[in-house]
Amino acid sequence: MSVETTKIFTTEELKKATNNYDESRVLGQGGYGTVYKGVLSNNTMVATKKSKIGDQSQIAQFINETIVLTQINHRNVVKLFGCCLEIEVPLLVYEFITNGTLSNHIHDKSLSSLLSWEKRLKIATETAGALAYLHSSASMPIIHRDVKTTNILLDDNYTSKVADFGASRLVPLDQTQLNTLVQGTLGYLDPEYMQTSQLTEKSDVYSFGVVMAELLTGKKALSFDRPEIDRNLAISFVSAIKEDRLLQILEDHIVNEVNIGQLKEVANLAKRCLSLRGEDRPSMKEVAAELERLRIMEKHS
Repeated sequence: MSVETTKIFTTEELKKATNNYDESRVLGQGGYGTVYKGVLSNNTMVATKKSKIGDQSQIAQFINETIVLTQINHRNVVKLFGCCLEIEVPLLVYEFITNGTLSNHIHDKSLSSLLSWEKRLKIATETAGALAYLHSSASMPIIHRDVKTTNILLDDNYTSKVADFGASRLVPLDQTQLNTLVQGTLGYLDPEYMQTSQLTEKSDVYSFGVVMAELLTGKKALSFDRPEIDRNLAISFVSAIKEDRLLQILEDHIVNEVNIGQLKEVANLAKRCLSLRGEDRPSMKEVAAELERLRIMEKHS
């Protein structure tokens, strides 16, 4: 989507679309504000993100997100239709993604049983492709900075859509590292970035490693219901592979004798993404290529 096609909406249009921001239209809430489901006058379904009132840093993040998203056109990234800037809180208007978050599909029992290995591999491959595109093909490299299963949406065909670019950084081409205030979500945060505040594309690779571990095990990235040693999925996942206990931690219903080799390969790829040192992790391009290769093999088997 080019900058020209980003539409400027009026306050009235969006009030009408969301039935005056009716409670029943709330899709989600977070630190940034609230997302509402809306229907435009031409019957297009949209998701409207309304930031919290008057927080300057929020407004800066919104503007950041708008700038980032106007430079992206990829089938696995949520499309930004436009924004509304005429009130004290800016609003962003996105395409509406019908099937909710990947997190929901992994962790809700009734949904997770429908999430076959084939679907999981497809989602991982598409998400990796979108992140590789952000890192290397957008007009300026973009580091997402908050890759997690709640920021990956699914449509009716289980096509993956990466969302929520509020914290993303556009990386000037001459700088591969950015010194930034550490931002992100616990359980997904790159340990090297936490120690050094040096943000690189490899920080997204680490977070994506956690997403792969979640897809393989069905466990949450961070859970205080688990014994202390298993609270952090990234750490317990890597230990399990090193100790040859992978089979014990995989989500039961995705394992069969046909795909076990493939599950092991994806698990090893996730383990490489979770390397403590950024330089030991593959690039998102390599990850995407590797997953693509496994998916093609799966289709042929």
